[in-house]
Amino acid sequence: MKIVVGLGNPGRQYERTRHNIGWMVLDRIVDRAGWDGKGRSRDASWIASGRFHGLDLTIVKPQTFMNDSGLAVRKILAREHAPLNELLVVADDFALPFGKLRFRENGGSGGHNGLGSIIDELRTEKFSRLRVGIGAPERGFIDHVLAAFEPDERERLDSLLDAAADAVEEWARHGTNKAANRFNMFELRPADETRLAAPGAVEGPPDETGVRRTRTGWGRVLRKDVAE
Repeated sequence: MKIVVGLGNPGRQYERTRHNIGWMVLDRIVDRAGWDGKGRSRDASWIASGRFHGLDLTIVKPQTFMNDSGLAVRKILAREHAPLNELLVVADDFALPFGKLRFRENGGSGGHNGLGSIIDELRTEKFSRLRVGIGAPERGFIDHVLAAFEPDERERLDSLLDAAADAVEEWARHGTNKAANRFNMFELRPADETRLAAPGAVEGPPDETGVRRTRTGWGRVLRKDVAE
């Protein structure tokens, strides 16, 4: 049995925020497997499990809020008597550009409180994780991770979730190294500018000076974002 944990926060206000992209990836797998409505609450988590494309898979969305994710992970591993090499944690990462995927077999939290909680509870860094890039913050990182995606990101979000779901399946079938070889070089397509608001419009891309207009005002974005 492979156990895939997606990190996120419960509550409608967090549903489509960057910090919940781990949950979004798992929701995509649930949709593919036809498990919608078949999950249950247990061990401080929402859990769905079954046979998916020939794989025995358990999907776990901790309901403890991000900073206590490790409590839920410890409980599910204990109940399932699962070794750490059967565990994958899917989490957001603002150190990666939006749309990048990065598998690692172990390592520190990278400042991610959910991963930090899991490391503290399990007393080890030796578990696989799939980091999904959400882009660098233009302001404080807390505001960034708890904010909704920008229009150019939302336009490509489905493609990213599909790729991440494929990556999870690859991990479950072939392990972290092979999944990393295939997906760590993944490149998300550029945004289709014809499907976005015009530069200078509300929620549009930045104009030639690097200024983006939002519903709450104007702000200058990083030059990297302007180039993209």
